[in-house]
Amino acid sequence: MAQNTPELLDLTIDNITPNTVRINSQSDNARLKYLMERLVTHLHDFARETRLSTDEWMAALNFLVGCGQISSDVRHEFILLSDILGLSLLVDSINHPKPSDSTEGSVLGPFHTHDAPTLENGANMSGDPEGEPLLVVCTIKDRQGNPISGVKIDIWETDSSGHYDVQHEGRTEASERCVMISDEEGRFFFQGIKPVSYPIPHDGPVGKLLSLLGHGSWIWLTQSTSALYIRGDPYEKSDAVFGVKKSLVVDLDKVDKATAEEYNVKEGGWLLKQDFVLVSEKETQELRDQNAIEALGKLGLTHLKLVDHLPVPELD
Repeated sequence: MAQNTPELLDLTIDNITPNTVRINSQSDNARLKYLMERLVTHLHDFARETRLSTDEWMAALNFLVGCGQISSDVRHEFILLSDILGLSLLVDSINHPKPSDSTEGSVLGPFHTHDAPTLENGANMSGDPEGEPLLVVCTIKDRQGNPISGVKIDIWETDSSGHYDVQHEGRTEASERCVMISDEEGRFFFQGIKPVSYPIPHDGPVGKLLSLLGHGSWIWLTQSTSALYIRGDPYEKSDAVFGVKKSLVVDLDKVDKATAEEYNVKEGGWLLKQDFVLVSEKETQELRDQNAIEALGKLGLTHLKLVDHLPVPELD
């Protein structure tokens, strides 16, 4: 490989970009080469357009180092950075397009874990006695209205103080989170607590960046692979990770006598009902390809083709 590496020319502001692309184009992976070529091109153009100073460049590098140092198995500062830059939502929107008659997606966020217990329908997933009781009743169907059984649903929310379990010192087990499986009717239902607004972790590099930008650090509850947001929340229009979508804003009702008897809960608590409509992998891929072709055409990138649903250069 070293014998085939091109010799670098005398490097200047004008030729550093094509030479960097050349030296990083030795892979046989067409997609990787394309990603690196575009990444280098846009990074270099950013530096040129902003006349990036050495101090600013070093501050950015130290910022990334800080993100790595504060990250752990249960804290993901780089995911949080991607969220507040809008990149997480952009990538999700590109890769998981949804037809208008299906449930929209949202960002995963930095608080998902893999240690949530699997609970049966009707179980209580919250151990917080201070929270206001909430009954959640949901269905999962396809676009034709057929129930989908056997779907694994990851559910997590904050406690009554607006913190996730992973934000508490000495955490030993999962709380306010669970995994459920939809039944034969596509249903899953559980008891939790009424969600409250919560801040992203502001003690790390990303939180400090938001403070410098004058950006609020408050976001809402993530319920599952789609996020549900309670209407009327004071941070409804200033979500720090850009996850709020009108179709995902929901209203809470009160548990009446009949509902209390049906689900074996106390009357008068909060009630959330939501119907989720999922699309198949085939439907998603077809829509993703269609959107990609249209987007590339608008950008004038006619030299690209789709391979495994991803654009790569079209070679003669």
